[in-house]
Amino acid sequence: MSLAQNADAPRLSPTARRVVVTGGAGFLGSHLCKHLLARGDEVVCVDNYYTGRRALIADLLDDPRFEVLRHDITFPLYLESDEVYNLACPASPIHYQRDPVQTTKTSVIGAINMLGLSRRVGARFFQASTSEVYGDPEVHPQPEDYTGNVTSIGPRACYDEGKRCAETLCFDYQRQHGLDVRVARIFNTYGPNMHPDDGRVVSNFIIQALKNQPITIYGDGSQTRSFCYVTDLVRGIVALMEAERVEGPVNLGNPQEVTIGELARIVIDMTGSKSDIVHHPLPQNDPVRRCPDIGKAQGLIDWKPATPLKEGLASTIAYFEDYLRGNGEL
Repeated sequence: MSLAQNADAPRLSPTARRVVVTGGAGFLGSHLCKHLLARGDEVVCVDNYYTGRRALIADLLDDPRFEVLRHDITFPLYLESDEVYNLACPASPIHYQRDPVQTTKTSVIGAINMLGLSRRVGARFFQASTSEVYGDPEVHPQPEDYTGNVTSIGPRACYDEGKRCAETLCFDYQRQHGLDVRVARIFNTYGPNMHPDDGRVVSNFIIQALKNQPITIYGDGSQTRSFCYVTDLVRGIVALMEAERVEGPVNLGNPQEVTIGELARIVIDMTGSKSDIVHHPLPQNDPVRRCPDIGKAQGLIDWKPATPLKEGLASTIAYFEDYLRGNGEL
């Protein structure tokens, strides 16, 4: 039921906001919705369920301040809002490469539609960009002024270039229309609510380890990533949205690198798995190193990750144990 139709809905406090979260039933979006409700906001979750799952927001459905709208943001959306968080887009290669044209449309046309919504109602706008805009970086760690090493024709380009174009649109709307925009370049994030079949390294390793299946490493395992726990990331996103003034994009991620081989060994140890490690060729355009320079975020919003890798992995492993047990796979 819409909040406008619910006479029993609690009156919002004067500081509460009406917030739209696109991709709100996804991994990151579901955590953001819960965070915003906890601080007292009214939240409209928008999702087409391409990769989002209703189960991730099931515990929010009875909250009268929470509404769910099934909608594809490649079509215009007309709502009243104080803030718009645009998170809608598949974020793992296995999902965004399944329908690359739709992925590009979601990033580009979706951004146009959500920026248009924000402009119409005067809402502050947040764009979830990605470390993928740096491609396979030749500068390490990656600062925001690094323009990247990205191909426009590879199998990952639908996501990389789509997000780059979305950033361009954000700052053109800022310059041309005076829109208040915030762009976060999000690095590898993990935690509960990850999609079990998203093909990302943390979920892959944990599920394979729990099932005692061979753990698949692409390449020799020396490539690095920096893993940020999801609640740390949400805290950074909200702090960025709350900042008085933000110029340009801001990296949000964990500056502590770990090799993929080391991650596999940690997961095997923490799960007590009997899994062996098998190696396959590195996918085309897969970055060799990925690590954020978060100096801008530290100076601007006093943010840095606080969750140690093993602590975050413990929560994520427990989530997937429950998931697999509930589906009869353990």
